[in-house]
Amino acid sequence: MPKQKNFLQVFVNGLITENPTFTLMLGMCPTLAITTAASNGIGMGLATTFVLVCSNLFISLLRKVIPDKVRIPAFIVVIASFVTILEMLLKAYIPALSESLGMYIPLIVVNCIIFARAEAFAFKNGPVLSLADGLGMGLGFTAAITILSAIRELFGNGTIFGAQIMPEAYQPMGIMLNVPGGFVTLGLLLALVNAIKNLAAKRAAAKKEELA
Repeated sequence: MPKQKNFLQVFVNGLITENPTFTLMLGMCPTLAITTAASNGIGMGLATTFVLVCSNLFISLLRKVIPDKVRIPAFIVVIASFVTILEMLLKAYIPALSESLGMYIPLIVVNCIIFARAEAFAFKNGPVLSLADGLGMGLGFTAAITILSAIRELFGNGTIFGAQIMPEAYQPMGIMLNVPGGFVTLGLLLALVNAIKNLAAKRAAAKKEELA
């Protein structure tokens, strides 16, 4: 019988081990579309985290009530409800962010990260672990797209979070704010993450051999 994971293990799994962007490659549409400014990245990431945590928790609480045959429509209703709440809150209290993210806020309803966690985790586990999974996956997604956004903004505008970083003589690389720049930056980050993982795995294997 597999050992039951605890809150911290599930949280770290979503944040690092199975990061939705760098490992699972989920949610690529907003990842490439809105990551032209660091503020957009962190805003979209936290918005997605809110929906992930709430939907995971709610679906987990209702997992024994929702019939298996209608679980997908039930997931859609739950997720859409929280996205609607989020959209109303953003328009009321953070209109600039709401306008900046535009249609990508309502499109959180069909974000594959949220559906994947609802199907693979929340519908099969208790509320505490589902909360940890939503929080870990959400913050992992937030960290990934914020890093991607900051790099693209830095080389595309010379700024990070609107603050001037590059010298005045710097000529912005316009391509970084377009789709090709997003693909190139994401590809380089994925290569870096994989290189770090491979190095860590080799060191762990070498240490294991020393102890054997």
